[in-house]
Amino acid sequence: MGSGKTTVGRALAKKLNKRFIDSDHEIEARTGVSIPVIFEVEGEVSFRQREAEVIRDLTAQDGIVLATGGGAILNETSRRFLHERGTVIYLRAGISSILARTRHDKNRPLLRTPDPRKKLEELEAQREPLYQEIAHLVIETGRPNIQFLVQSILTQLAQVPGALSSENVLLMQQPSSVQTLRVDLGDRAYPIAIGDSLLSSMETLDQYIKGERVVIVTNTVVAPLYLAGLEDRLRALGKQVSSIVLPDGEEYKTWASLMLVFDALLATKCDRKTTLLALGGGVIGDMTGFAASAYMRGVPFVQIPTTLLAQVDSSVGGKTGINHPLGKNMIGAFYQPQAVIADTATLTTLPDRELSAGLAEVIKHGAIIDAPFFNWIEANIVQLRNKDPEALAYAILRSCEIKSDVVRQDEREGGLRAILNFGHTFGHAIESGLGYGKWLHGEAVGCGMVMAADLSCRMGYIDYVSKIRIQNLVEAAGLPSQAPDLGEDRWLELMEVDKKNEGGQIKFILLKPLGAPLITTVPKEILLATLRACI
Repeated sequence: MGSGKTTVGRALAKKLNKRFIDSDHEIEARTGVSIPVIFEVEGEVSFRQREAEVIRDLTAQDGIVLATGGGAILNETSRRFLHERGTVIYLRAGISSILARTRHDKNRPLLRTPDPRKKLEELEAQREPLYQEIAHLVIETGRPNIQFLVQSILTQLAQVPGALSSENVLLMQQPSSVQTLRVDLGDRAYPIAIGDSLLSSMETLDQYIKGERVVIVTNTVVAPLYLAGLEDRLRALGKQVSSIVLPDGEEYKTWASLMLVFDALLATKCDRKTTLLALGGGVIGDMTGFAASAYMRGVPFVQIPTTLLAQVDSSVGGKTGINHPLGKNMIGAFYQPQAVIADTATLTTLPDRELSAGLAEVIKHGAIIDAPFFNWIEANIVQLRNKDPEALAYAILRSCEIKSDVVRQDEREGGLRAILNFGHTFGHAIESGLGYGKWLHGEAVGCGMVMAADLSCRMGYIDYVSKIRIQNLVEAAGLPSQAPDLGEDRWLELMEVDKKNEGGQIKFILLKPLGAPLITTVPKEILLATLRACI
């Protein structure tokens, strides 16, 4: 559903000079009623029987491109006919993409359910092995350009012996692990592409990076790994490319580093149509976004996060900025990117410490808003730390879904978005108090979540078991759970410099219960009890 088989099928048939047929349309023509009515009156079993009869008849014809219904492969005889009588092309699309494309379509009976996503996940588990069994070609449909998809099919068909001379070409569809989300912010909306080896995909780069001139901002750690390849591919797409390589580390998230970006942009006479690319982790993403917001009063930029923390959190939502000696991220702007390209392959080169730092933000998303996701993280923490591709892909996807939905409702942190700062009031104090760079941001947030859980428990919002679960998961992720001793007065001083605070009162994001956030103040004596217990 929603993979574009009808549109692609028609275009492909035209290219191949064949006739296009949609099996669902054929069923409706034979019965005189719509598919939803057949489902409602006769049930799915009867519909599948009608579908099998149509597949049998149509696959016996010559010179056609046939688009089947998504469930046609459930019938064993239909699978045999499809595989033996034609070249089967399996169109794959991400579940989120399918939901976005079908949300207003009332003619899909299988999605008439309170939880369409869960239904699609069930269909994927049931059908994926059958698609793989009979498909001759698998085509990813993440790119919406129909002509590109058709050309990709033709190119791959040419490599299949006898495929282009085959009388029939059969199109099928089902979700895949490559996902595209959309941050719905009206005219500032943008896509998040999540998948393996996206930086090696000319099609992905061409789709999401607009403009003839691009400037890549990266750092001394990421540049040796990915910069040259990205430059080459962008130049092959006809773009004028230059790069800025900054020192690596939170301690360089400063005005001086920001000026290096401005100096380079001005020296190379970059104009308002120049696109900045943030290639790196959260520090690079924040500084590049801030530079884009200010240079010539705003130029486009694209986030290309290469750390887990950036992929699950900092690259999404438009928060940009730099640090100040008196407070973290206190100077910046809300400025949304044109797109986020999260290449999961970059995580294979990520040091274990950096991976653990990213897991802090993953845990945060489950703790504040999705208790079942928190349960899943607990069950899969070993796989996540071992960089299991499927586990990481799901963690990134779900985290981006959660954050995107919060940002959609509160782009500029007027209220709800503050819940994304669970653990950050304590965490930012740790970073500022120790000096930026001593602890990674995710390490400070992980410890901050343990402290926030302790405070939630002392306030009576969560039980002791929930508090220990959070602490155990933070430790299992390889993150510190014991806070540094900065001195009580210094702790209070640092926490008073926080963007959430109002009227001189420190505001905390607490849990009431696990999976439900609460923004509140707390009595000083209880806060001090938490500090004493966690240091």
